[in-house]
Amino acid sequence: MRSPRPYSPQSGSGTQSLTERRKAATQLDIARAACELFAARGPDGTTAEDIAHRAGVALRTFYRYFRNKQEAVAPLLAGGGDAWRALLAEEDPATPLAQALERAVTRALSDSKAVEEGLEVTRGLLRAAATDEGLRAVWYRVNQESEERLVPIVARLAGPEADEMAVRLVSAAATDAIRVALELWSAGDAPVSGSGSPADLAVRCLRELTGAMPLLR
Repeated sequence: MRSPRPYSPQSGSGTQSLTERRKAATQLDIARAACELFAARGPDGTTAEDIAHRAGVALRTFYRYFRNKQEAVAPLLAGGGDAWRALLAEEDPATPLAQALERAVTRALSDSKAVEEGLEVTRGLLRAAATDEGLRAVWYRVNQESEERLVPIVARLAGPEADEMAVRLVSAAATDAIRVALELWSAGDAPVSGSGSPADLAVRCLRELTGAMPLLR
């Protein structure tokens, strides 16, 4: 089975040490193994030992990085937020914020074949999360962390005169727009592109949530 890669996880910073890069690579190997096994057997049919064996690491190595089997998928889910924030950070501050947000969201959810393959894996994880409290907790935590990291990017694009509360609200709305879109899409059988796709739903959610926000007018 091809290793799943939800969205398009970004590589680490060029300033990372060799040890940090190896650590990140090991975490991703474990995360991919967890996704493969959850897809094949479901969370209830998968143990931490199974994941460690599939990843080719010792069980003690697994627990060095993750507290439990559900936590193991966090690096891949977090990669989606990393990807879209990086795309948003590339936007010119002179671009209207609403336009910058929509463009970054659309690119992050429909930019390549790797993204499409990863979205299908994400659909499987979110469906599993519907009946697994541990996976839901990881999903919500990943989104909360992504929202916090989004704030300085939105603040830069909004300009120095932007109100802090307005920046926080836009960051929360943008994060929730993607989260809700992925959850809605994962619950059905819509394609990864076109009408009803994650990108389509995310833009619609974004417009609904931010339509009355002065910062985006």
